[in-house]
Amino acid sequence: MSINFGREICGNLDAAESREWLVTNGLGSYASGTVAGVLTRGYHGLLVAALQPPLQRTLLLAKLDETAEYEGNSYPLFANRWSNGIAPEGYRNIESFYLEGTVPVWNFACGGALLEKRIWMQPGSDTTYIHYYLRRAKRSLKLSIKAFVNYRDYHSRTHAQEGSAKDWRMNVTAIEHGIGVTVFPEAQPLYLLTDSGTASLNNEWYYGFELAAEKERGLNDIDDHLHPATFEATLEPGSSFTFVASRQQNPNLNGALALDLRHQYEQKLIADWQAKRSPQAPQAPDWVQQLVLASDQFIVERQDGKTIIAGYPWFTDWGRDTMISLPGLTLATNRPQIAESILRTFGKYISQGMLPNRFPDDNQPPTEDYYNTVDATLWYFEAIRLYVATTGDDKLLADLFPKLAEIVEFHRQGTRYNIHLDPSDGLLYAGQKGVQLTWMDAKVGDWVVTPRIGKPIEVNALWYNALRTMSQFAQKLGKPDQDYNAMADATQLGFSRFWNDAKGYCFDVLDAPNGNDASLRPNQIFAVSLKESPLNLEQQRQVVEACERSLLTSHGLRSLAPDDPQYIAHYGGDQLHRDAAYHQGTVWQWLIGSFVLAHLRVFNNPSVARQFLEPMQHHLYAAGIGTISEISHGDAPMEPKGCIAQAWSVAEVLRAWLATER
Repeated sequence: MSINFGREICGNLDAAESREWLVTNGLGSYASGTVAGVLTRGYHGLLVAALQPPLQRTLLLAKLDETAEYEGNSYPLFANRWSNGIAPEGYRNIESFYLEGTVPVWNFACGGALLEKRIWMQPGSDTTYIHYYLRRAKRSLKLSIKAFVNYRDYHSRTHAQEGSAKDWRMNVTAIEHGIGVTVFPEAQPLYLLTDSGTASLNNEWYYGFELAAEKERGLNDIDDHLHPATFEATLEPGSSFTFVASRQQNPNLNGALALDLRHQYEQKLIADWQAKRSPQAPQAPDWVQQLVLASDQFIVERQDGKTIIAGYPWFTDWGRDTMISLPGLTLATNRPQIAESILRTFGKYISQGMLPNRFPDDNQPPTEDYYNTVDATLWYFEAIRLYVATTGDDKLLADLFPKLAEIVEFHRQGTRYNIHLDPSDGLLYAGQKGVQLTWMDAKVGDWVVTPRIGKPIEVNALWYNALRTMSQFAQKLGKPDQDYNAMADATQLGFSRFWNDAKGYCFDVLDAPNGNDASLRPNQIFAVSLKESPLNLEQQRQVVEACERSLLTSHGLRSLAPDDPQYIAHYGGDQLHRDAAYHQGTVWQWLIGSFVLAHLRVFNNPSVARQFLEPMQHHLYAAGIGTISEISHGDAPMEPKGCIAQAWSVAEVLRAWLATER
């Protein structure tokens, strides 16, 4: 995909620092920053390593400040924000920026010289490459690079001027090809290496890097980093220089070879995906192929198998996000072996008929309070259904069927958080005060913003779908299916209670503490998009039309209709204001996938359905470059917010696009 910016973006600070790049390594580690080169988040860095994959992400290499000297002139290629503003303004020397697959590429104009810079990570290794190539020059160019390191949790900040930290001196030693940095005896070392040039040691703190995005979010916006060494190299016209940051002492220093391996890795991703498509299918648009590459960034190793990172830069793996994302990230990209690994991995953590909502950051098994989700477990059924339908893998189905049967029984009898089947109407009830159980899970202190205690519609649509799916699974395995069908029949009958005839769409929650909730929210779209729908055809049509009329935007569905008194049009500010708006009008990109599938089901017009996805190609030029964000403002122009790269956003857009192709 030709995501390419010139000086109109690169030389405009607001535009350049609001666009962020991301590269990953499949372990949960990553590198990320802005097109401008300015650190705007505490999560930015050139090596943020998951010390216990995919967790314990630790900032090791924060940034490089490069200066080029050419024909007697000095050209800063970096920029920093301090209390008195931006200095230096090195972004003004960026002539262009583009993505080469997922690899970000800058071209810096230094008088008549043109210096190219690339950043990528080695798959399966905590190794980041920064490669410089002198594309155009009449004579040699001298490159000086100040490295800035740290050793902190990626959520926190370093304040080296405070207390005992003022005397914090890292152990910086010269080694072959560069330096080694050990923060304290028990810390894991970092190696900064080059394929040529020299390194002069230093041990100097730089104080007061200001982080604009954190300030906007009402968080700690000041960070300090240590400058351990300066690297220098002279490039002749047509020559290159490779800088490597790694947890390995002897990584491959051949930048050209490492880049070629990265390209081969990404080319295989595209080839595998193409192999799944019909030979008669026309070539997919470039932006769709870009999503295939973006999908790989979320698939990572866990100590006992594969898992999915919910979003970058701050989320880890979450049960709900993983199950919703799995079909788009793995099955739609023709990587079923990864889907199998994820499904088996999560099966190990089923407890009292529930999947965990998330995992502890210390890589320990989840405890009771990590199971606060009512829908993640039900999405597990749908992920398995799609996997089996795609692969015909009866072995996995047979292995997991007892666990699925156990889940159904726990829900029928009752499990955590008052989750139980109401025998009077066949619907699932869930919730207790102070706990958020559905995907609308914002909570500030003890305040659950959107509690949805009662019988949420998407939970019961998923429950109905799971029961019909279990019946089909049982038949496939030669097991009795009558109980599952009988329960599904009861749920379908009870589901009629959700229909709000006066409004022409469904209630969002039944039997809530204050009665039935008639808010127009997108949760009812799943009662149409899932394979098994409890609604009749006319009701399905009216649901799709209601969502299209009031919730649909270019970037997804609003979480609440604009005419609702509780609607909040803009997402921003400190945590209180952000979480108050999170599910009260904010647009969620992932919901566009289910809307398109529902529209296809009702109107059976693939060309029209695909038009709802086309605005996403423009979104790939904003926020997270080449990927899809978590959320957007509810009102136009729907500026992207939240995580710059969200797994279920990428997955559902890709899955829905393929559905329109079929």
